[in-house]
Amino acid sequence: MSKPQAPRRVGEKEALAVATTVRGSSYKLNLVAGLIRGKKAGEALNILSFSTKAMAKDVRKVLASAIANAENNHNLDVDALIVKEASVGKSIVMKRFATRARGRSTQIIKPFSRIRVVVREQEEAE
Repeated sequence: MSKPQAPRRVGEKEALAVATTVRGSSYKLNLVAGLIRGKKAGEALNILSFSTKAMAKDVRKVLASAIANAENNHNLDVDALIVKEASVGKSIVMKRFATRARGRSTQIIKPFSRIRVVVREQEEAE
């Protein structure tokens, strides 16, 4: 007796990839994720490869993972994939302290973010 299989979190013609601890603020990461929303997967990879934003490298890794999941786990056509969703949220926060004048200290917050990329196989009619 084993547990029943968990239901899929995305649709039938979709694949998902998630990065849970990306070092950087969710605001900066969302600016990069906005560049690829709704684009074809190949075009989105090109945009991220040549972007000057530092966060583009992390988003590119997640997008490449979603494309690989679509190809290997769900047997979807890689050439017909589009980025359906690229959402960003907050994750953990590291808190550090810096010494200041007159024996005081100041809190330094180092945020982590999470990114979720869903790719969908586009039908020929679209």
